[in-house]
Amino acid sequence: MENKKSCHPDYVLLGVVVFLLICGIFILASVSAVFSQENFGNSTHYLYHQLLWGILPGIGLGFIAYKVNLSLFKKTSLLWLIVSLLLAFLVFIPQLRIAAGGATRWLNLGFFSLQPSEILKLAFIIYLSAWLASRAEKKKKTWRDTFVPFLAVIAIIVAIFIFQSDLSTLIVILSVAGLIYFAANTPVWHTALFFLGGIASALLLVKLEPYRMNRVAVLLDPSRDPMGIGYQIKQALIAVGSGGIFGLGPDMSGQKFGFLPQTMSDSIFAIFAEELGFVGSLFLMAAFIVFLWRGLRIFKSSSDKFAQLFSIGVVSWIIIQAFINMGAMIGIVPLSGIPLSFISYGGTHIAFELIAVGILLNISKRC
Repeated sequence: MENKKSCHPDYVLLGVVVFLLICGIFILASVSAVFSQENFGNSTHYLYHQLLWGILPGIGLGFIAYKVNLSLFKKTSLLWLIVSLLLAFLVFIPQLRIAAGGATRWLNLGFFSLQPSEILKLAFIIYLSAWLASRAEKKKKTWRDTFVPFLAVIAIIVAIFIFQSDLSTLIVILSVAGLIYFAANTPVWHTALFFLGGIASALLLVKLEPYRMNRVAVLLDPSRDPMGIGYQIKQALIAVGSGGIFGLGPDMSGQKFGFLPQTMSDSIFAIFAEELGFVGSLFLMAAFIVFLWRGLRIFKSSSDKFAQLFSIGVVSWIIIQAFINMGAMIGIVPLSGIPLSFISYGGTHIAFELIAVGILLNISKRC
């Protein structure tokens, strides 16, 4: 039964998310100015786009998610999943899709575009949390009742992301799914088998695609082909190293002037480290650690199973993304297209991360 005790939302969690958003606005203002000027004749186009199509809608929808009854998310969990899967399938329609970098991940809806995979992350967390919570209430924990249906839904998601050539996002979703499944008190061997199978499948997918093998090769040897496959990591390490202890100062990055690829999205942490240095990077990492702490606190203090599973899902989603993004820029994980949570350019991921935070705060006020 849902705990309906009323208390204040987690203001520390809210504060750390506001801090991360402010960091993202300031670093995007610096990074995007060059590209905005080149492409649109002004220095603020991408910044305003992020505000109008990402942050502001995310705040509005997040506030709604904070106010509505949690039971609504449980009741509509299957609808969330179905709609997000339909959007993910639409990217395979030539007239609607936007392809870039050999991947098909964006949907063109005329006056705006969106990335269905970012919607699917939240939708799947809601669905999986509600479904496993209902199984726990009915005490259905045999492998036929839980593990087989779980793998069936996972298979659909795996197929979508393989055809989208988006292994990095798939790894994030599967990691989050495995953690939610484990947190639902299912047999440990289920989770162990799931992760072992996932690791083996990921290794096979890496081996089958030369560009993925190249990313692993560069991770093992950063000096490999510095003007080709190793160019991005080489420039990222130059940016991070150039920042030193205190950084070059706001808006003083040199790498953002066309030297480092994908500076507004994948590589934004490298520019952050260049301008604000080791100290600034520590503050950013500390903010994510605080987010992890407060999220786990909400998980532990909630008496509702759906709320518990949803909390662990959102926390793992945000933290895994942040680790992969920042880790790629300092050469400890392979390069990927994973955004830095709350910071990288991209309206869809920002908006749905803020909706997830709204639900987390909703849970926290009922602790």
